[in-house]
Amino acid sequence: MQPRLIKDTKEKALGKVILVTGPARSGKSEWAEMLAMQSGKAVAYVATATENPDDAEWQKRIQEHQKRRPQDWVTLSVPMELSATLADAKPDTCLLVDSLGTWVANLLAEDEDSWENILAEFLDTVQLVAADMIFVAEETGWGVVPAYPLGRQFRDRLGSLVRQLGVICEIVYLVTGGHVLNLSALGSPLPPKGKAGR
Repeated sequence: MQPRLIKDTKEKALGKVILVTGPARSGKSEWAEMLAMQSGKAVAYVATATENPDDAEWQKRIQEHQKRRPQDWVTLSVPMELSATLADAKPDTCLLVDSLGTWVANLLAEDEDSWENILAEFLDTVQLVAADMIFVAEETGWGVVPAYPLGRQFRDRLGSLVRQLGVICEIVYLVTGGHVLNLSALGSPLPPKGKAGR
């Protein structure tokens, strides 16, 4: 199912949607945090990761992110119910969702039909929310094809999500090699999947 693209610019102008993507340790989260600070709105940090006291390295990563956030930011723990959280956002807020890769991983147990429904609901919701939204997503498809089925499923689901979200975002940034590229200014959006050549 393809996302419904909103044509009414007045409706779309209610909330700015930004996607920040890049490889691991590229600085994409820091860039997204800076954009959130510059929004001039109250920021809600939507954390899709869950804490795991048995994994010291994972806990350290979470703590690094927590230390960078301003004290007045609200943190929401949302491992799965992302669409509902976005739909409940107030117009005068900026939601920073970090990250979509973790959200996809949290939902890998869903079968394909369920996942497609979740994805369609998410993409539709993004286009109706009045709040500003900044999404952080990992680029996972630039390396070798994963050797195990679950890895391939994760890569394919995340890649498809990022592609479809990128088309409906006002700005898409790629953070890599110590630089930030505004892909929206440098490139052209792909047509929706299945529409090429029509």
